[in-house]
Amino acid sequence: MAFLLNRTALSALHLRSQKAEDSTAISRRRFHVEPGPREKTLLAEDPSLKRFKSHKKSVHRLKLVGDVLTIIVVAGCCYEIYVKATMCEEARKKVSGSA
Repeated sequence: MAFLLNRTALSALHLRSQKAEDSTAISRRRFHVEPGPREKTLLAEDPSLKRFKSHKKSVHRLKLVGDVLTIIVVAGCCYEIYVKATMCEEARKKVSGSA
């Protein structure tokens, strides 16, 4: 009997803590504060900084060039590893064949 009482008391506490967490999460989401005048001026577009703004097409092209260069470098490294491995294998065959 004490076991059942203890178990129900723990489950009730667990439910209460979940309800408390849900209510705080809801209350935090409910309020929206409008930005003040200072924040609005900081978020406004500045025409003097327009020339430093990155453009989507050029950024995409630059990423593409970087990806291609990465693939080329990795392929070159794999090729070098393959060439060294085959040269070592040929050297072993020569040594074992002449001995």
